[in-house]
Amino acid sequence: MDSLVSTDWLADTLGAADLVVLDASMHLADTGRDARAEFLAAHIPGARFLDLATLIDPQGAIENAFPDAATFAARLGALGVGDQERIVLYDDSAIRTSARAWFVARAFGVREVAILDGGLGKWKAEGRAVETGAEAVLPARFSPAVGTARLRDKADLIANLDAPAAQVIDARGAPRFAGGAPEPRPGIAPGHIPGSRNVPYATLFAADGTYKPAADLRTAFETAGVDLGRPIVATCGSGVTACALLFALDRLGVKDMALYDGSWAEWGADPATPKEVG
Repeated sequence: MDSLVSTDWLADTLGAADLVVLDASMHLADTGRDARAEFLAAHIPGARFLDLATLIDPQGAIENAFPDAATFAARLGALGVGDQERIVLYDDSAIRTSARAWFVARAFGVREVAILDGGLGKWKAEGRAVETGAEAVLPARFSPAVGTARLRDKADLIANLDAPAAQVIDARGAPRFAGGAPEPRPGIAPGHIPGSRNVPYATLFAADGTYKPAADLRTAFETAGVDLGRPIVATCGSGVTACALLFALDRLGVKDMALYDGSWAEWGADPATPKEVG
């Protein structure tokens, strides 16, 4: 299974005994949308609701703190996902949350995990069947392992300022990156981490919500001054849209990359961290 699957592929593969489809939708608070309610109203047949918004470390000091292995294993097990299943993730979110779910899965050793290209929006636009409600599933046992996804924290990014070992790329829109637009979270300073590059996550997608071809993805990074042959750390507002950058980099064969999980919600809230505008 490729890491990016089409709606045609999924329609042909639905019902396979080893395939689990998970709705990874999550929405920003100011949208007024309820991901669970929307799932119950319409989802891809047989899909299960991941509830990505609660797949975090509740004791974490940062927003969307990365879950630990036990939390992730318990969530997948409760959804009937065992060690042998292939997972297809989709979302119906403006912030492309299936990429965050993909990154979390890769962090805990899931190898056969893919994103549905275009998500639920493309599926429904093509007139494909949807279901309502939620079916009960039999619990399974999922055994987490050390995966390929990597995290960085604030201390790592501070150290990188003095001795730049990695390029820092920011997935927020250009106005927020430059500090010309207010941050949606109260108490957060404007701007970006000094020396970082801006690759707005929205530039990776076509009008129908699908990822752009590899050549266009490469151009988006290289135009921003990113050297794909050097280590990369991705950041954003709170560790979600940065994962779309990481997924695109993975599609381009980049391996030396990581997520700054605290992202600007942590960095911008700390009066001691340096900020850059413009």
